[in-house]
Amino acid sequence: MRIGIIGAGRIGSTLARHFAGIGHEVALANSRGPETLAELVAGIDGPIRAVTAEEAARFGQVVVVAVPYGRLRDLPVGELRDKVVIDTGNYYPERDGHEPALDDDSTTSSENVRAATDSNLVKAFNSIYWETLRDRGRPKGDPARLAIPLSGDDEEAVAVVAGLIRDIGFDPVNAGHLGGGGRKHQPGSAVYGVELSARELDAQLHSA
Repeated sequence: MRIGIIGAGRIGSTLARHFAGIGHEVALANSRGPETLAELVAGIDGPIRAVTAEEAARFGQVVVVAVPYGRLRDLPVGELRDKVVIDTGNYYPERDGHEPALDDDSTTSSENVRAATDSNLVKAFNSIYWETLRDRGRPKGDPARLAIPLSGDDEEAVAVVAGLIRDIGFDPVNAGHLGGGGRKHQPGSAVYGVELSARELDAQLHSA
């Protein structure tokens, strides 16, 4: 699969390492230009190259958005239209600036990202610490295998992202639609930042 990743911070670079390591073609971008990613890309095994954000969005059959929510306006929204987009971000008002509709929970950050990009958006990798994502992948059936929640409204897009989660050593657990389901694994939820098995995570999400 061709995967574009916009954002080369801890989550973005960790996913780049995982996806390239299992053979997916990865195009990685940051806000400072491809030349600033040379050292990072050289240290990752597998098919990966540094590109601009626009190139990453055009390249990917799936595009990971791993930038702060406050940088939403910087995304190449035209190139993301109708793509499968994975939103790994969260709204932190102290970092991103206050938005009344998010503060009063009348909408969610991922719903806003979907509206801005007109994409088939799936919320995932937003509730896991980057060190856990880096270090805790396990083979299928391993009793220590952890789960990652995801949410979205497009069933095919959710299935694609669930497959990628499995590929890198975690169990996907569908939290539901982007709005209601996404709220169950955003900051402040019972599962945010918590290491759980698929059974434990599923139970927590259904009790939320």
